[in-house]
Amino acid sequence: MLRATILSAIAFLVGASLAPAAPPAIATMAPGSRVMGDAHNCYPYNGKWSNRLDRALALGGPVAIEQDLATYTNRLTGEIVVVVSHDPKGRPSDPTLRDYFFERIRPQMEAALRAGNQGDWPLITLNLDLKSERPAELAAIWKVLAEYQDWMTTAPRTANLETAQPLDIKPLLVLTGSSNRQRVRFYDDVPIGGRLLAFGAVPAGNLFAVADNYHRWSNHNWSALEARWPFWAAQWSTPKQKRLDAMVASEHARGLWTRVYCLDGESGVERRRNGWSWDANFGSVPAVQKRWQAAISAGVDFIATDQYEGLAALLAHDH
Repeated sequence: MLRATILSAIAFLVGASLAPAAPPAIATMAPGSRVMGDAHNCYPYNGKWSNRLDRALALGGPVAIEQDLATYTNRLTGEIVVVVSHDPKGRPSDPTLRDYFFERIRPQMEAALRAGNQGDWPLITLNLDLKSERPAELAAIWKVLAEYQDWMTTAPRTANLETAQPLDIKPLLVLTGSSNRQRVRFYDDVPIGGRLLAFGAVPAGNLFAVADNYHRWSNHNWSALEARWPFWAAQWSTPKQKRLDAMVASEHARGLWTRVYCLDGESGVERRRNGWSWDANFGSVPAVQKRWQAAISAGVDFIATDQYEGLAALLAHDH
């Protein structure tokens, strides 16, 4: 029912623009100003595939990187430790967000700050997927983020959520989810005059949401555009492209960055060897390249895939 509602609304937008007035554009960060790959699930699974972050960083140029976060409590100190994990409950054996991600990108961030913005900031967009949202866990995540605030794109916390404030653009941008719990910790609890360190997604299914000071992006499962199963049985078509174009244009007009996930095309052997998702597979590289190209053509800001290098090559060729 939700998918049908979404498709009907998107189709309606092809012929008419019903978007509310957009907030003022942020020049170098305007939605639709650039398209980049989003390295899906860019962290180890139980010690396997530990090269994913290195692969993403080796692509060069601006890139988005997804990190799924869980926590565990240190039994000796009582500290809640934030780790990157595919499982909902963290373990001491999991790499920490601090060491695995932030300290790994430290050389790049510090070099970028010394050189200044060359027109390509943020160089890295960190996309957080939180496995649990207890207040103490969210506070622990905020604490880690605050350690690296000097690297981060921020905005001032004001008394008016509805008005998007200008971004102070830095080499790193942090995006987080759409839940009210996250908004409370990452926006409401920030004192007026403080800096926002992470920006949330608009709630799923809200087709007319306008960007505000905290909600700056929209996240879409590709199944909103094509039936989830089997992906490889369907052909990309002009009506699908029109739906995608209309969706993205509408969100950009409302001041939102658009992300779609997850677009893969590989054999079952490749999927098992690389630990990729089984339910996001178009079955072949040519099939997924058609979707990548469709998303690029529509101006999708973040295209999530497990095949980092393949999408990067297409983006480079398209550019």
